[in-house]
Amino acid sequence: MTKNAEMIMNIINASYDHLTAEQIYFQLKNETVKISMATVYNSLSYLCENGLVRKVPMDGFADRYDRVKRHDHLVCKRCGKLMDISLRDMTASLQKEVKVPILSYDLKISCICDECSKEERRN
Repeated sequence: MTKNAEMIMNIINASYDHLTAEQIYFQLKNETVKISMATVYNSLSYLCENGLVRKVPMDGFADRYDRVKRHDHLVCKRCGKLMDISLRDMTASLQKEVKVPILSYDLKISCICDECSKEERRN
């Protein structure tokens, strides 16, 4: 693993904010690390392909990157806020429904976050 990939993995594992590639890039730049955006994307690709970080695709928003520890997400449909939620592992019950082996799953539950709900009520 390259030094850059290791730094990026450490940033993701230390964060609970579900960072975008751009946010990771700016965090590295703020730490005076000389790195290009292409290197960030290449490192993220390597980390994801090797199961070291998790890519969370976001419809209509920039993809986010997260720790690989098993958990699911709530996604605000208005602002794109991504929040961790811990649900019981559903692999066994999902396996009963399908006839092929389940390797993993990524559950994203759509919601309207508290901030957007409050804003909606004000308007």
